[in-house]
Amino acid sequence: MSTITTAAEAERAINEFTLLMEKLAGLLEQETHLVRAGRIRNAAAIEPSKAELTGRLFAASERLKSSAKFLRQSVPDRCAALLRLQDTFRGILQKNMIVLATAHAVSEGIVRRLSGDLARKASPQVYGASGRATSPNPKNGRPLAISRTL
Repeated sequence: MSTITTAAEAERAINEFTLLMEKLAGLLEQETHLVRAGRIRNAAAIEPSKAELTGRLFAASERLKSSAKFLRQSVPDRCAALLRLQDTFRGILQKNMIVLATAHAVSEGIVRRLSGDLARKASPQVYGASGRATSPNPKNGRPLAISRTL
């Protein structure tokens, strides 16, 4: 990672960073749309590209950070534009994380309910000392196997 020493080099580095951020934002928006539509398999296919872009974006951001003082002095208007771009990106990322967390919570709820239903069906239906039906003992439940392959 080289330090930025000229205004032309600063412009190139900022342009590269901007392009990477815009590409990643596009992938995040596409992933958000696919997960909302319930197309998890298609959304999972985006992950390798997302990981690669994230790594490149991180390296580019580290280069900009190491030369932050020079950048603020030589191209202050581009630095201000970068801050606005980062705010926009933060909003896209936040929306994506909310959608992914919601999908995770829903799928976890489905699995927990399925596990509970299977445990109830596998245990004998008896009444306890209070006259009410007893709930199944979790220690006697059958394991639930799930294929994580989409």
